[in-house]
Amino acid sequence: MECPESIRQEVPSNRRWRHLAGHDLLAVFVGGAIGSITRTGLTHGFAVGPGQWPWPTFAVNILGAGILGFLIARTQEATPPSMYGRSFIGIGFCGALTTFSTMMIELLGMLESSRWGLAAGYGLASVGCGLGVVLLTSRLARRWGAR
Repeated sequence: MECPESIRQEVPSNRRWRHLAGHDLLAVFVGGAIGSITRTGLTHGFAVGPGQWPWPTFAVNILGAGILGFLIARTQEATPPSMYGRSFIGIGFCGALTTFSTMMIELLGMLESSRWGLAAGYGLASVGCGLGVVLLTSRLARRWGAR
């Protein structure tokens, strides 16, 4: 069976994929390894019991949001932007460091144990603090870049 022409035109050339398979994927891999080791260390080092505020997950998600806010604002100003830095820090490190899925599992556990207030507070604080830290760090990055 042959691929339709409309789909075939959207597939990047082999040269582009070879480039992505090399440097960018290596940057994502190394950044992801460091990010996942960091998150695992924090999660095991600061374990919390059931029904408690999940500080390790909250902390890594807010930290990752701050790093991404700074990185995105800083690399938008850079000429030319470093794709390897974005791949290493943004996709690799922050992608492995932060964990939306764990936050959802923790929220589900809180709801299943009828801890409505804790679940609402955790969900709202995670989204609110994440957005706040992105706004703050992106503003700081732009001011730092203007100097």
